[in-house]
Amino acid sequence: MSGLVTETGAADAVLDAVAAAYDRIAAADRPEVWIHLRPRADVLADAQEVARLLADGADLPLAGLFFAAKGNIDVRGLVTTAACPAFGQVAQTDATAVARLRAAGAVCLGATNLDQFATGLVGTRSPYGAVRNAFRPDYISGGSSSGSAVAVALGLVDFALGTDTAGSGRVPAAFHGLVGIKPTRGLVSAAGVVPACRSLDCVSVLAAGLDLADRVLQVLAGYDERDPLSRVAPAGSSASTAAGARIGIPRPGQLGELAPGWADAFEAVVARLRTDGADLVEVDIEPFLRTARMLYEGAFVAERYAAVGAFVDAHPDEVDPVVGAIVTAAREVPAYRLFSDQEALDAERVLSRQVFTTIDALLLPTTVEHPTLAEVAAEPFAVNGRLGRFTNFANLLDLAAVAVPGGMVGETHFGVQLVGPAFTDARLSALARRIVGTDPAGLPAPATPAPATPAAGGAQAGEIVLAVAGAHLSGQPLNHQLTTLNGRLLATTTTSADYRLYALDTVPPKPGLVRVAEGAGAPIEVELWALGEAAFGRFVAALPQPMAIGRLLLADGSQVEGFLCEPIATHAAADITATGGWRAHLARPSRP
Repeated sequence: MSGLVTETGAADAVLDAVAAAYDRIAAADRPEVWIHLRPRADVLADAQEVARLLADGADLPLAGLFFAAKGNIDVRGLVTTAACPAFGQVAQTDATAVARLRAAGAVCLGATNLDQFATGLVGTRSPYGAVRNAFRPDYISGGSSSGSAVAVALGLVDFALGTDTAGSGRVPAAFHGLVGIKPTRGLVSAAGVVPACRSLDCVSVLAAGLDLADRVLQVLAGYDERDPLSRVAPAGSSASTAAGARIGIPRPGQLGELAPGWADAFEAVVARLRTDGADLVEVDIEPFLRTARMLYEGAFVAERYAAVGAFVDAHPDEVDPVVGAIVTAAREVPAYRLFSDQEALDAERVLSRQVFTTIDALLLPTTVEHPTLAEVAAEPFAVNGRLGRFTNFANLLDLAAVAVPGGMVGETHFGVQLVGPAFTDARLSALARRIVGTDPAGLPAPATPAPATPAAGGAQAGEIVLAVAGAHLSGQPLNHQLTTLNGRLLATTTTSADYRLYALDTVPPKPGLVRVAEGAGAPIEVELWALGEAAFGRFVAALPQPMAIGRLLLADGSQVEGFLCEPIATHAAADITATGGWRAHLARPSRP
């Protein structure tokens, strides 16, 4: 829970939290993330209503959390465009998924950008602009749930709704070090969602950590008579134990070509699981790869024409040319070919079921590479096709999946996914914790900043407080390294006046904080984050030179662990102490 609505009568806290949310959006300066932001007054009214309900004793499991919805999901009062303005209509009611989140206390900030009509894994096919990667703007965000992923990665919202027909929630999660849950088909209602492929569509969840993603899925799941494809989970399917599970891994050579370093990163995840005692089994993944190719190379693409083909035919100049080419080509698929492909799919389903008689989950990379915007522009079809190698098959074979961070390869996020039979969602998340670890403190902190408190106030038993002053601040490029470890933001404060701050020549840009003689420096803005002991150890172990962790003296006289810089690295760096902090430095019209 955040400080947004947990104190009775905290009207000022509600006002401050909503203002802070819009301030973060303005500071991020990523207009391409959003299609529509809700008016601040409407968001404030929703937050105040949540506060009132809490004060009356209501049980609201998502109270205090902000979320965004992909722009093909209805949000009452907003125009649902699916990233095509001419297609847009004002939603008179919320999609069932949005309604359930609101009923649980979450507050919607707006609708996010996407690959038009949810057609693509790249995040560039939109008249609202290509959505750039949150941390490396020359690279793609991944799609089609592009805006939702970037909004979470930048800390603009606590979690977001996407959709995942062919990997559209998992691929952008992988590119940003996020968790992306693609639930079992029908587990979450698709009522109020513009269809891409109606029989295969899934509403997905994007969040920084598994705890929050699981909590959101629990709120979303359940039968809905508004959705003809809604399904009831069988009794006992909510079991979340990982004990005794067998995890399948591909046979040698079956992964195919991956980006440099990614095969090694995958093997590192496998090795970590093996060291942790996981029961790993090599399996033949060729049936899954063949099925993946069916989605776009076969007749199933015709369902995209059934969804929006008439509109595309009537408005050719209003549609992204790549999307239009995909949809209109599907019009020509003959009916007999669809039946032929269904027969082939039935055979692959038999093989898939046989694989899952020997394992409980299949571990795969989420995708194969992280292309630049320029590479996608040069080869829009080829690049997009490669990205879905390990994701396209899941819904065709009626499988559940959860994508989680698998580490870094240089400055690139590498992601893995666990895939299992329908309605094994809870068990997949339990298995995923063997990869990303367990959060000892429960839910991650919401994007809503905690109020300033003395030093380590708010830390719990088993947590270590870490002060950050630069690229790990909320909304900055490396903040995900904290949120991925389920770090909790405790407070914003300053150091004592014994520090100087320097702008280092690094990628991404970051400052160096150096302690100097008493009174020879100035107070520098820092954020205090709480990390579990194991997570803190992993974080420190991955720290590159010239950064170091040492004892930091705060303005109130207390001491915490914090980022420091080796003094030798500052010799050629600009002294930016006078700005008072990294954010203030970045906000200057011109800076050294």
